[in-house]
Amino acid sequence: MNPVTAFLVLACVAASAGTTYKSNLYLGLVFFAAVVVIAVSIKMANVWEQFVILRMGKVQSVKGAGIFVIIPILDRVVVIIDGRIQITAFNAEQALTKDTVPVNVDAIIFGYAHDAEKAALAITNYREAIDRVAQTSLREMIGSSMLAALLSDRKEADEQLKAEIGQKTARWRISVSSVEIRDVAIPVALQDAMSRRAQAEREKQARAILGSAEAAIAGKFVEAADIYVGHPVALKLRARNIIYETTKERGATILMPSSMVDSLNPSAATLALALAGKGEIEPGLARRQAAAWS
Repeated sequence: MNPVTAFLVLACVAASAGTTYKSNLYLGLVFFAAVVVIAVSIKMANVWEQFVILRMGKVQSVKGAGIFVIIPILDRVVVIIDGRIQITAFNAEQALTKDTVPVNVDAIIFGYAHDAEKAALAITNYREAIDRVAQTSLREMIGSSMLAALLSDRKEADEQLKAEIGQKTARWRISVSSVEIRDVAIPVALQDAMSRRAQAEREKQARAILGSAEAAIAGKFVEAADIYVGHPVALKLRARNIIYETTKERGATILMPSSMVDSLNPSAATLALALAGKGEIEPGLARRQAAAWS
């Protein structure tokens, strides 16, 4: 009972009680009859509601927002249609994809009835019908899609579902605003396999990058070797720099094969200065020996 009807009913009840108390029984009965008539005839619809009214079994009218009156006994409100966007959650469990992978998919649909008369009279319960149609369309879409496409192309799947569901509900004057897939769950074993595959792909890419780096480094070494072939003095300077770098830290012990020393071709003076840097001989003695050898 809406607030306006409730107020009028209470007023008539009070008037009926007052007149009956003053021994005016007939007037009290009139007010009581008015209470009954007002309670069943005065209706009020909210702005989002539409009342479908039948008169003696036939469609009389569809009333929208505001107060309206129906004829008791002859008129009857059969259904109240909510014109706001309705949100319906639906899912498909253990549905097989095109590549025979069982998945669980959860989705939601946003729809509304833009023709209250059709939504009320063309189908028993349009909210339940939307849910059933959505589930059927979802299973059909899963069965015609590959798992990879279902996981990666969510927007395309949403648009496909929207078109299929909207086509089926159009005859009931129910429009589908959008369909959104919330989650696609796959078996745990398949998740592990896909994770290992992704890890293998990343390792493959890492090895390819490392191989490219090694090839680039080898190319630089080839360029350096060509330079050293044409400039022997540069090779000797590089050899002396290597000896200095390896012996500049005190307390470090460097073991080099005699063949490597011969290939570097360091002079005796260079070796004396290196030993002095390591603290194995006195700096003054090292300088004198270097001067004598040079």
